[in-house]
Amino acid sequence: MADYMVQFSYTKEAVAAFLKQPEDRSAPVRALAKALGGKMTAFYYCFGDYDGIAIIEGMDNTSALAAVMAAVAPGHLSKIKTTVLMSMDEAVEAMKKAGGVSLAAPQG
Repeated sequence: MADYMVQFSYTKEAVAAFLKQPEDRSAPVRALAKALGGKMTAFYYCFGDYDGIAIIEGMDNTSALAAVMAAVAPGHLSKIKTTVLMSMDEAVEAMKKAGGVSLAAPQG
C-alpha cells in the first residue's frame, strides 16, 4: 500500500458553481478514498499551479488510478497530478540500495 498526493485544479464552471453555492469538497473526496480502500488524511486549497491537494493513504496503484479516473469523469477538474509519497524508512532503504550499485557514465 502506498500514500499519494493528488494535486487538482477546477474548471472555471466549477469555480462559478462554488461561488453560487459554496460546498466542502473534502467530504466526497474522503468518501471516494474510503470506497477504494484508502483514507484521505488531508485536503487543502492552495495558491500556485493547482487549486488544491489531497493526501490519500493506504491505496494500491490500481485503486489510486481508479480514484483519479472517478474524480475526473464528472468534468469539474481541469487538471490533476498524482504523486506517490514515500516514507523516510522507504527513502533510507532506497539510499542503501543505491549505495550498492552504480551506473557507468557515458563514454565520449
